[in-house]
Amino acid sequence: HNDNNGDIKTMSTTHSKEHHAAQLNPTQHTNQLVNQTIHQALSTRSTMGFTKTLIRAGNGAMPTRGQSVTVHCTGFGKNRDLNSKFWSTKDAGQQPFTFRVGMGEVIKGWDESVIAMSLGEIAKIHCTPDYAYGAGGFPAWGIQPNSELIFEIEVLGYK
Repeated sequence: HNDNNGDIKTMSTTHSKEHHAAQLNPTQHTNQLVNQTIHQALSTRSTMGFTKTLIRAGNGAMPTRGQSVTVHCTGFGKNRDLNSKFWSTKDAGQQPFTFRVGMGEVIKGWDESVIAMSLGEIAKIHCTPDYAYGAGGFPAWGIQPNSELIFEIEVLGYK
């Protein structure tokens, strides 16, 4: 629309989803609802868990629940930067870390990934926040609340 100055003004209107849906035919409306449902399901599924990237295969021998597993580990995700290291067992003064796998002694991403790693294996584990330190984060290490983290884990032994 032109006013007296010759400037073009844009008029905008907003419609609620309900109003928009009412203008669609029933098939379009159903397809829109199905697409929203699929999107929500995919979003929900992708927000929990971990992904594992194999760096070096192990010997095939896996630990069992409750066994003490010793690992080298380097964690990345300091201040939400997945390239920024926050801790490593390989740092000066550190040593390999031992825990009972599958017993809830460590974050869920470790518990569920390490139990499926064989002796000598090295893998990169990318954890969603709920499989890492969750809403509380780990401020002492620079891990912000609800941070994704990446761990490079090497299984050194188990007993």
